[in-house]
Amino acid sequence: MFVVGLTGGIGSGKSAATSIFEELGIDVVDADLASREAVMPGSNALMKIHERFGDDILLEDKTLNRGKLREIIFDNSEEKIWLEQLLHPEIRDIIQSKLKSSTSEYVILVSPLLFETDQYDFCDLTILIDTSESSQIARTSKRDEVSKDSVKKIIQTQMSRENKLKLANIVINNDNTLEDLKKNVEKIHKRIFEEIKK
Repeated sequence: MFVVGLTGGIGSGKSAATSIFEELGIDVVDADLASREAVMPGSNALMKIHERFGDDILLEDKTLNRGKLREIIFDNSEEKIWLEQLLHPEIRDIIQSKLKSSTSEYVILVSPLLFETDQYDFCDLTILIDTSESSQIARTSKRDEVSKDSVKKIIQTQMSRENKLKLANIVINNDNTLEDLKKNVEKIHKRIFEEIKK
């Protein structure tokens, strides 16, 4: 199974790019969805999170209060490390299982933390959807209806654009139109097929 990792900063256009790959018949495994699955009601991880942080961490429907959890770990590196040590192996197992069940010619693993976590190890090839910081800020503040300052803070917590550019095998610039992104993805799709045949 040939796994292509796809990443990019907030507002870079990862979702738009993965939708185009799906239109081309390629399976997509989303690490964000796997991370949600890891903390579903009844899961081992949610039980441990509940034990550690108490009832406030659950919403009325017994699902995880993500906002509350974000608040707890944002300025607390000890709790952040504890949470990562709990969740990363769980998320990794879910991702591995989904990758194995893929039936397309190759499979895309889309993950905002591809290079920051060991999810990188799953990949035969990596793609960075790259865009300028000004585009990231404009897109995210419009999409999520948040202030530009909030988006800047999120960008500062992510791996730098420079480091991602160094680590990626393929870079797709997404500062232009959706049509341009589509053309670029189609070119990369052909290139991946060539890589697989080698």
